[in-house]
Amino acid sequence: MSEITIGMIHDSLKAFLENKPEDALHVVSMDEVVDNLYNQIFRELITFMMTDPRTINRATRLIWVAHNIERAADRATNICERVIYMVTGKTAEVGSDRINHDGT
Repeated sequence: MSEITIGMIHDSLKAFLENKPEDALHVVSMDEVVDNLYNQIFRELITFMMTDPRTINRATRLIWVAHNIERAADRATNICERVIYMVTGKTAEVGSDRINHDGT
């Protein structure tokens, strides 16, 4: 999850510097991958906590780490959405099941 997010941050800044909306779209598409990984980690850690309450402190801290990594991926996505708008004049917002390229 962290490696994907680091790549997204790098690629979002590159797309910004080079004004490449096609590269930005790739980063936007990766946001769902990170979201799914976060959800998986969250569920697994909750299961650990329910099974063994002694893990609550450690698992809670790991949930916060995963949450912050997921938010960093969201920030990279925001940069790319702005790159797409800056270059094309069209919005590209991440939806629950698709990417909107036309502002509707």
